[in-house]
Amino acid sequence: MTFLDFEKPVAELEGKIRELRALASGEEGVNISDEVGRLENKLDRMLRDTYQKLSPWQKVQVARHPERPHFIDYIEALIEDFTPLMGDRNFGDDHAIIGGLGRFKGQPVMIMGHEKGSDTEGRLQHNFGMARPEGYRKAIRLVNLADRFALPVITLVDTPGAYPGVGAEERGQAEAIARSTEAFLQLRVPVVCCIVGEGGSGGAVALAAGNRVLMFEHAIYSVISPEGCASILWRTAEKAQDAAIALKITAENLLALGVIDEIVPEPVGGAHRAPKLAMDALEKSLDRALGDLSSVPGERLRTLRREKFLSMGV
Repeated sequence: MTFLDFEKPVAELEGKIRELRALASGEEGVNISDEVGRLENKLDRMLRDTYQKLSPWQKVQVARHPERPHFIDYIEALIEDFTPLMGDRNFGDDHAIIGGLGRFKGQPVMIMGHEKGSDTEGRLQHNFGMARPEGYRKAIRLVNLADRFALPVITLVDTPGAYPGVGAEERGQAEAIARSTEAFLQLRVPVVCCIVGEGGSGGAVALAAGNRVLMFEHAIYSVISPEGCASILWRTAEKAQDAAIALKITAENLLALGVIDEIVPEPVGGAHRAPKLAMDALEKSLDRALGDLSSVPGERLRTLRREKFLSMGV
């Protein structure tokens, strides 16, 4: 388990529990169950207290935790018969965005999302979840297929932002993001999006223009990273904590502002501590959202989606 800076007391207590268990396993007749139970109760209280009072910057750290579930993990847990569809039919296949056909609770759907990778090799392969133009053009191709065959669309967003490299800009990064957002707004099928980790800038919005936008309790969603904002406003990334507060990037802030529609609860200590519980919570929210939208006519779905985004900030 990787511990964050503010989790040092938790790490120390978990270390004591491990030491006691190791001591008991090495010596017969040593009964430490009462002491371990007391420490575990204390650990549970400490985790609850810590995670109930997270600052916006601490939520940034949790959202970026390397052990949070990734898109591939959600596919394995929530989707049956997943068949990936690759390539933008123009330049190539972008591994930062994965998408394809599958069944969610028996219902055929089109699902796609950002994949950051879970180890060094995987992170390099998936470019840390930062998509290039071909990734967004692949997304456009997939949602157009979903519209053609009347399939609901599910997206899982977890990206620091679109890839800012020279090659991406040469191939039309801004245009691809704008076209992807436009494609989502044009759909006549239900679209449910969930911010599961980082929702960074246009790279997130390109896959998040849905009828329902869900967001994990400790995820973040913002037009720019706190570090980027601090560099612009204060000329130093050291002001990132102040920027995180000013940007209102937490789920609570965004629900109040009408940017998202529902907060999906996370297990105590974050999704990385109990991925199964986090996925169960997301499954319930997705099922409820798709159920609410299933009886809405296609033209009405498109109108409501457009009105939802046009009304933001008014």
